[in-house]
Amino acid sequence: MKTPTALSDPVYSDENAARAHLEALRWPNGVTCPLCGGVDKVKALQGKSMGPGWYWCGSCGDKFTVRVGSVFERSHIPLHKWLLGFRLMASSKKGISAHQLHRTLGITYKSAWFMAHRIREAMADTDQTPMGGDGSPVEVDEAYIGGSGYELKTTAAGSKWQPKRGHGDKMMVVTLVERGGRARSVKVDNMTAETVSNIIARNVRQDSRLMTDESSIYPGIGRKMKSHETVHHKRKEYARGDVTTNTVEGYFSIFKRGMKGVYQHCSERHLQRYLSEFDFRYSNRAALDIDDGERTALAIKGAEGKRLTYR
Repeated sequence: MKTPTALSDPVYSDENAARAHLEALRWPNGVTCPLCGGVDKVKALQGKSMGPGWYWCGSCGDKFTVRVGSVFERSHIPLHKWLLGFRLMASSKKGISAHQLHRTLGITYKSAWFMAHRIREAMADTDQTPMGGDGSPVEVDEAYIGGSGYELKTTAAGSKWQPKRGHGDKMMVVTLVERGGRARSVKVDNMTAETVSNIIARNVRQDSRLMTDESSIYPGIGRKMKSHETVHHKRKEYARGDVTTNTVEGYFSIFKRGMKGVYQHCSERHLQRYLSEFDFRYSNRAALDIDDGERTALAIKGAEGKRLTYR
């Protein structure tokens, strides 16, 4: 199957080409019923009343299209616009806003917003195998996102808006980066040693080299790893040999620029989906020899078996 290499490819403008491409991605070994998994008794339905792309399964007695059982199901947006939406989100390093999708695809803002969230759902990593192993480095760092940053304080001289101390009402994120490999980010409700230790224990193999900054939340879990090496940012130490957290900080640099410059506002309810989007692009980046077309195809394959409704 040919992977589209340019936005001029017919799969992004012609509905029949888009449907054929999606069927080839989803069913590389022949059409499979998404309702019962049947293969042998599936046949194409003919007739103008049904429209193209309909199939009937003799095993379960039901009909379906390539949309069924995926994030495309029950959407009235043409498939070629869906595929272009996937391409734009998969190839935009810092993301693409719903307003931009709305203008580029010629759909309503509400539809574009919901499409973007469905695509993020497709990008969510279902492979939760632990990272690292065999002495390979895994970098871990925390970040604080959003929040007003100011609070109204009343003194004898009157009321005045002042910067908040600490992290205030910011949302909290822990990110793990397998050097030369994947990224995995988790939204947390509290940034405690116990919370972070549990995340690392679930997501990092014990025979890995754990690399963090000097924060007091890491030493406990660090003792359970093959090694725990730190850099001391407060002493302006950012690398010592191959010991560094520059890789995970590079991830946060891209993420924060995307959230501030492109998305601008993200509610806590949806933060994990945005993290999945940035994790996906990082884990399937050009440095790993994955180009825009291949990254788009991987995202589309992830749409199978996932649903996201307005409610």
